Amino acid sequence: MSILGKITRLFTRNYEAAQGGRRWRNAGEMAAPLSAMHAARGTLARRARFLVANNPLASSAAEGWVSGLIGSGIKAQSAHSDAALRQRLNLAHENWTDSADADGLSDLYFLQATMVRQMVIAGECFAALITDNGRLRIRLLDPEQIDHSLNRELGDGRRIIQGIEFSATGQRVAYHVLPSPPGLPFAALPLTPVRVPAEDIVHLFKPEVPGAVRGVSWFAPVLLRLADLEDWRSAQLMRQKVAAMLAGFVTSPDGSGQPFDGTQTGATLEGGLEPATLKYLAPGENIIFSEPAKIGEEVVDFARITEREIAVGLGLPSSTLTGDLSDVNYSSIRAGLVEWRRRTEALQHGVIAFQALRPIWRRWATLEVLSGRCSGTVEAALPVKFITPRQAWVSPKDDVQAELAAIAGGLMSRREAVASRGVDIEALDAEIAADKARSDALGLVFTAKPKPTAAELIATASEESE
Repeated sequence: MSILGKITRLFTRNYEAAQGGRRWRNAGEMAAPLSAMHAARGTLARRARFLVANNPLASSAAEGWVSGLIGSGIKAQSAHSDAALRQRLNLAHENWTDSADADGLSDLYFLQATMVRQMVIAGECFAALITDNGRLRIRLLDPEQIDHSLNRELGDGRRIIQGIEFSATGQRVAYHVLPSPPGLPFAALPLTPVRVPAEDIVHLFKPEVPGAVRGVSWFAPVLLRLADLEDWRSAQLMRQKVAAMLAGFVTSPDGSGQPFDGTQTGATLEGGLEPATLKYLAPGENIIFSEPAKIGEEVVDFARITEREIAVGLGLPSSTLTGDLSDVNYSSIRAGLVEWRRRTEALQHGVIAFQALRPIWRRWATLEVLSGRCSGTVEAALPVKFITPRQAWVSPKDDVQAELAAIAGGLMSRREAVASRGVDIEALDAEIAADKARSDALGLVFTAKPKPTAAELIATASEESE
């Protein structure tokens, strides 16, 4: 081989996915992800909102993510070094959760669910932190209130990108917020954005690429597939309706068909056939009924395969998306839930807690200390940990026994086991101690044990015989 041939071969694209040819003729590419996200974010959010409002699978997907990530709510627990102050902070925070919503429509935990639902559908959610009479209030903002059309160079390296103002070092310093959400009757005019400091705004979104400014709908990979499946289902439904209709055609030897008894309206015969009715035909006449095509198993299989592809694109277990457990067994659902829980835990701690819950706690704890409702310093009140909702088990008995063995073997702490149930260990211990003191004072003894199984009885009998 010549030197030129060796050089040519050296620079040949050895990755098939990077080669040209007929198979890649119509393949799409994304050269600049940030630019693509900037251009498509609004369209994706609008289409996702429409599908979630009208498509049962899309609605189930949004609720599935909210249930998996938030459930009954992610609870903040103070990590203050002083036990008494820690307990006081936790109690004050729990009392505050009922008044956290500035609009007074829900508590803090439902606000969390609403924020996550917005993040899944629109790709992001914003909330304003408002101080009202020395107390924190949270007001959710429509993502469209952050003026995405505002892009401007401010000089000295400062700039505004999609309504978010950045410093020369790339830090978020302010958000440019429209006073009213789009579509609100009697909205304030003119719609001039207001500059709000970044510390007063919570921006919740999943950063998918380095340098991401705003979030993209989680439905982006499956929007087209969902829309096509909806059209296909509508066509199949119409096919079923046609198949359910009974149509009869009367033929005669001379070609002059006579209608059944009834009123002829155009091409429709009203009252022509009734249940348990015998019709007499003229000599030589015959009646032929239509036979619509039947819907076979391949249609059901196609729907299931498409639904599973949509579930994969959304990052959801297929059973969560469709509610269909017909093909699920113990092993498959347990393995699927393990992977699902890894995803939810990463998002709970790396996105939701970091971007939303920690800023909310810092603002709340700061106000509690500065107002004198809590003693100590602001720095000491800031440490916090978050307890995620309890994850349901597939086999509670087996999982509890495995946990007890891990604790006994030193592979897991009791605090870790209790936290996995969405409970604070200090609150649990206090409840157990209170229950014990109450039962002792009343002379109550709880010694009931579950009846042994047949296998346990046989094993006990064998041990005794030996």
